[in-house]
Amino acid sequence: MMKLLAYPLTVLYFLCFGLTLVVFHPIQWFCFNVFGYKAHKVSVDWLQFFLMRCLNILGTRFSFNNPHRIEVGRPVIIVANHQSMYDIPPLIWYLRKHHVKFVSKKELGKGIPSVSYNLRHGGSVLIDRKEPLKSITAIKDFAKRIAKNNWAAVIFPEGTRSRTGKTKPFKAKGLLTIFANAPEAVVLPITINNSWKTLRYGKFPMGLGAHIKFTVHQPLELNTFDDKEALIKQLEEIITKAVIGK
Repeated sequence: MMKLLAYPLTVLYFLCFGLTLVVFHPIQWFCFNVFGYKAHKVSVDWLQFFLMRCLNILGTRFSFNNPHRIEVGRPVIIVANHQSMYDIPPLIWYLRKHHVKFVSKKELGKGIPSVSYNLRHGGSVLIDRKEPLKSITAIKDFAKRIAKNNWAAVIFPEGTRSRTGKTKPFKAKGLLTIFANAPEAVVLPITINNSWKTLRYGKFPMGLGAHIKFTVHQPLELNTFDDKEALIKQLEEIITKAVIGK
């Protein structure tokens, strides 16, 4: 019965989702080209808010549990597990004071209204996984930009989404590169739960009633860890331990 209901609601969701992206694309362009970065960031933040409201059509709810005080005005490296594309709007919205940016694959940099524009102009980095050396150079530059501007960099060390919620082994190379080029950053581990349930049936229809939960763990001072690989293992343990089962 739930899957049957999911078909019309998914159609309605996609209409609202697509309309939101189309409407915000010229808004972003205008804000960026007329008023600059700050106005563009505000438009991107509100885009995420409305994308989350679109997901409410499917009965999707969001909880963001952050009991910690994260200092504004210093670089932050957000390390999280990755379950679906729907992890992204809440991270940007709930952590908007920290100017959240992403390491994304280059394919997302074109063809998607609003999303591609923001990735190209909003401070994130687009990498080509087929060219690892160029990717590492791009990530170095990205980390330096994060450090200079006191922004927040999000990295999903699994490298790809988990379609079942179960975490995949963390890859260290990208994180080590960011650590080396933003040494004064705060490292913020976050566990994401239930986002995969929005795609439990595949891309169509979408899953109904997912309660996507974000758990923010104790922030860690990067410069207090001499062994960065040990830090990555610690982050993996912290994040994975809080992932709930099906």
